[in-house]
Amino acid sequence: MLFASTVFIFVFLPVVLLLYYTVFRKWRMGQNVMLLIASLIFYAWGEPKYVLIMIASIIVNYALGLLVDKVRHRKVLSRLVIALTAVLNLSVLFIFKYLMFTVDNINSIAGLNLSVPNIALPIGISFFTFQAMSYVIDVYREKGEAQINPLNVGLYISFFPQLIAGPIVRYETVAYQIKHRVETFDNFSTGVVRFIIGLAKKVLLANTMGVVADYSFDMPNSELTVVMAWIGAIAYSLQIFFDFSGYSDMAIGLGKMFGFDFLENFDYPYISKSITEFWRRWHMSLGTWFRDYVYFPLGGSRVKSKARLVFNLFVVWSLTGIWHGANWTFLCWGLMYFVLLAIEKLTGWEKKYPDKMIVLRRIYTLFFVLMGWVLFRADSITDAWAYICTMFGNGTLINDSTIYYAMNYFVYFLIAILVSTPIFKNLSLKVKGTNPIAYVVSSVGLLALLVVSVSYIVKGAYNPFIYFNF
Repeated sequence: MLFASTVFIFVFLPVVLLLYYTVFRKWRMGQNVMLLIASLIFYAWGEPKYVLIMIASIIVNYALGLLVDKVRHRKVLSRLVIALTAVLNLSVLFIFKYLMFTVDNINSIAGLNLSVPNIALPIGISFFTFQAMSYVIDVYREKGEAQINPLNVGLYISFFPQLIAGPIVRYETVAYQIKHRVETFDNFSTGVVRFIIGLAKKVLLANTMGVVADYSFDMPNSELTVVMAWIGAIAYSLQIFFDFSGYSDMAIGLGKMFGFDFLENFDYPYISKSITEFWRRWHMSLGTWFRDYVYFPLGGSRVKSKARLVFNLFVVWSLTGIWHGANWTFLCWGLMYFVLLAIEKLTGWEKKYPDKMIVLRRIYTLFFVLMGWVLFRADSITDAWAYICTMFGNGTLINDSTIYYAMNYFVYFLIAILVSTPIFKNLSLKVKGTNPIAYVVSSVGLLALLVVSVSYIVKGAYNPFIYFNF
């Protein structure tokens, strides 16, 4: 079920909210059970059979959480439980996400003819698998209590706002809220506003940019012009940002409606002045997950040798690339960031030039981010290389089709670029602080955004979700 669908907006969400705040209002356990059932229905809506995988994950990680809590002070046993947690969860992820890719590459490299299994990828498996692991690890680290009731573990892992495409909610963030959250009108209204903004980002900006990006990337390379290649790359950069940040906004807003406070997942990443800063602002929940559960345990930056630092970065960014999908493009994308981040850390880029050459630093950052998105979007490394070659002059400069897309989507690009910066946010905060009328205007504006977004959904406009694939 999509957030940006009439079924969710007009049926599922109103019914769940109504039950939550009426029938189960004064019964926390009842609210949790109701949200768990609603979340399983939400997930099973599109692929019923795969909800069994999630239920199995809940049961297994619930048991592992109790076990690690019991043996926490026995060093060897507790570490064995954590190792078992990683093996079991990552094995499931490997089977469904990487087995076909692995067998296919073994056949190609070794000249074998092993049977390649045809396994469909369950939606959101990377997200809920990482959350399940977070539960056991955080219990081990005493950053959240072990849940005696398995239904509470089920709610944490399967809670529908962040189930399919994040943000990745770590257990320590919501451990207390599962039993003791407080619902307030201010939180609820803030959640509604956040949901509307996220919906508009997704439906009005991401989907529109997606039309341009798909046209450009799906075009035969012989027909792609230099200008269209740049337009397509920029369009995809905006599409993936508004697609994912819009979904995160909706998830955070929905969480607030039910009394949960999720951490932010995006902080205007395209204004970054370095690749290091970009990854502090982009998909923050994934970055902090790898930082706290992989990078720091390896030693992080506080290691005795530069070689060890480079190795730690290599492990983290190889895993980050692989996490996004079973394709060499994702691994190369991760390794590209490994190289750039290693260079920045070894040269002290941010400390050496904190306030100098800001414009050049932003151009450098956006350039490599843009090249990375081309690699990320392409079907193969060969396709990515061909596309990049076209961007740098290997093709006709411009044609009628390019002019058509440039003229017809110019306003959308302008709005999307402006919204990807904090200009409107800063202006809104400034105006609201000085003029009460601004609240009325903003309310009307939000209502208009909701009506326009829903009208696009109702008429069946182009509406994919990029991160469902991960």
